Amino acid sequence: MFTKMGSATISFRTSLVALAFGFWGCSGALAADTTSEELTAVPDPSRFGRIGEKLAEWHVVAGGGALIQPEYEGSDKFKVTPVPFVSATLFDTLTIDPTGATLAVFERDAFALIARLGYELGRQEDDSDHLRGMGDIDFGATIGAKAAVELGPVELFAQLDKTIGGSEGLVGRVGLEVTQPVSERLILGASASAVVADENHMQAYFGVSAEQATRSGLKRFDAGAGLKRADFSLSATYSINQNWIVRGEAQLGVLVGDAADSPVVMEKLQPAAMLLVGYKF
Repeated sequence: MFTKMGSATISFRTSLVALAFGFWGCSGALAADTTSEELTAVPDPSRFGRIGEKLAEWHVVAGGGALIQPEYEGSDKFKVTPVPFVSATLFDTLTIDPTGATLAVFERDAFALIARLGYELGRQEDDSDHLRGMGDIDFGATIGAKAAVELGPVELFAQLDKTIGGSEGLVGRVGLEVTQPVSERLILGASASAVVADENHMQAYFGVSAEQATRSGLKRFDAGAGLKRADFSLSATYSINQNWIVRGEAQLGVLVGDAADSPVVMEKLQPAAMLLVGYKF
């Protein structure tokens, strides 16, 4: 998503790990001598010479932060993970960031069709004591597509991703995102979405085979295709000056259906939060 504040373009992806799965929160103060003109001005790339000019042309944002999230999807315990990131947009159509790459293949008026390439991290049984004996779910690449319609500050979207390797699953998401500048410095956002998955994905992450039941002590469980979870988030992006940005998001995921009933799951409510600081070239 690209949101313009004045003439400056801010590029952040809210999903770092299955996004669905990135989360952001906002803090920071504006220096007393920083004017609104300085804040909304395009960063001066000349300070870095030709390299800086190219980085500005590609809308590069680099930074880092921290993510707090459940140890695994369905866990009742949390872990804190450092999050370095770099994102870039080339020719206003190709975006590359820590979640993968997206390419706008068709745009007309408010409608856009986007090709997606990413990854599914999988799961390790040593991520939690509760997963002992469940075995690992391997890393997999994902390919997919997203259709989106912008209605003012609201974006309606539907996306579908196929995992190659790992769970070999098919995951879809439908929802809406609202992005609204409330001042020259601050942009607020909110989103709501529903996630559905096929049997391969559900069984990999929430099913317990007879062999896994013997090894782990969990009850045998077959997880079928269907609605997996609902996600809700609130976000804020604050421009400290023409280069530095602070962004944060808090999210609540609610596991439903077979995902919620799985013996793998210790807690149906899955809160998470992330705070990032980025430098816009």
